[in-house]
Amino acid sequence: MRRSIPVVAAALGLALTMTACSSGGSSTGDQTSAPPSEAPTSAAPTLSGTLTMWVDETRIDVMKPIVQEFTAQTGVKVDLVQKVSGDIRTDFVKQVPTGQGPDVIIGAHDWTGEFVNNGVVAPIELGDKADGFATSAIQAFTYDGKLYGAPYAIENIALVRNNKLQPETTAKTFDDLVTEGKKAGKKYSVLIQQGDQGDAYHLYPLQTSFDAPIFKQSGDGSYTNELGLGGANGDKFAKYIAKLGKEKVLSASIGGDQAKAAFEKGDSPYIVTGPWYTTEFTQKGMDISVLPVPSAGGSEAKPFVGVQGAFISSKSKNPLLAQAFVTSFLTTEKVQTELYKAGGRLPALKASAEQVDDPVLKGFNEAGATGAPMPSIPEMGAMWAFWGTTQVQIISGQAKDPAAAWTKMVKNMQDAIDKAGK
Repeated sequence: MRRSIPVVAAALGLALTMTACSSGGSSTGDQTSAPPSEAPTSAAPTLSGTLTMWVDETRIDVMKPIVQEFTAQTGVKVDLVQKVSGDIRTDFVKQVPTGQGPDVIIGAHDWTGEFVNNGVVAPIELGDKADGFATSAIQAFTYDGKLYGAPYAIENIALVRNNKLQPETTAKTFDDLVTEGKKAGKKYSVLIQQGDQGDAYHLYPLQTSFDAPIFKQSGDGSYTNELGLGGANGDKFAKYIAKLGKEKVLSASIGGDQAKAAFEKGDSPYIVTGPWYTTEFTQKGMDISVLPVPSAGGSEAKPFVGVQGAFISSKSKNPLLAQAFVTSFLTTEKVQTELYKAGGRLPALKASAEQVDDPVLKGFNEAGATGAPMPSIPEMGAMWAFWGTTQVQIISGQAKDPAAAWTKMVKNMQDAIDKAGK
């Protein structure tokens, strides 16, 4: 039998007691008792009612044992509903206002801006617990100074090394890395996927090392809609990727599939990528290490960080129960550790992350510890096309003046933001 995951009794018991008194006719399910072998504590009484949670097909198997444990601990049934990944986000926005949505939805942090602007999610309070999570994970779910999701998993890109080709890395800067990679005598010194549409995501660690973030952040870590990639720092970055293009380090002909295949073939000692590829590398018997991306511009190279977590519907029929499940159960160390073991992604909770013994995931954790959360503000969606197209033009040499092309891109981005705000 799977080991029991205890609930934080004081906080959860109080919240559930309040829910038991207040839910009344809003309950939609039958009373469910916990199995005698896993009876809930006296602080978390058996309750009637059902908590509904939406999960897509990529996460449902991870969540099944977790909600079963919650039911065993509290007597509260969780109706786990599988939704198609391409529809879950839009369906939530459409159905919550009608009262037909779930109490809780599991999803990515960059949904936050859309959810808040449509009024479909409620803020949550983690209190002192927030300090126990990776800073980037809390920032990821923070919007206009309020926290809207409880994080449980983090992923980001990093520098991956083929230890057979390059047993040691001493490079302090990205230029040093390129030089070191060339000494391996392979076709490529380092692989960073681009493709004919560009790939700003995979170049972002280099860009942030020039202190040129896509958007500026407020003191609490939430993003403003003020662009941060213009000016002198942005110009320096544009000139740098033009240099990498001339040196054939970056190429529009190397997309994701090409970069992955070249690394597997042994054509390069290094690749900048994420856990979605390293899993395949290790399954094929490759000996790899994961390292932080070295700085190119003098400041820390910060990759984008993607965070998975739980949102609470603003129209939840059992808001106190939903809060207890999300803030007092999903945030416990044992639950976060179980989610990691089932899903293979780094826990957002630092105490659980410290228990990860997989050297590859530990490497990603160190590389993304101070990373930049993917902006969840609505303005972000319009940025990618300008960004990628301009970078490809600069890398390929089509833009004769990289700084001028970059400045034009920033203006186009600002125009799109201004237009959307009218």
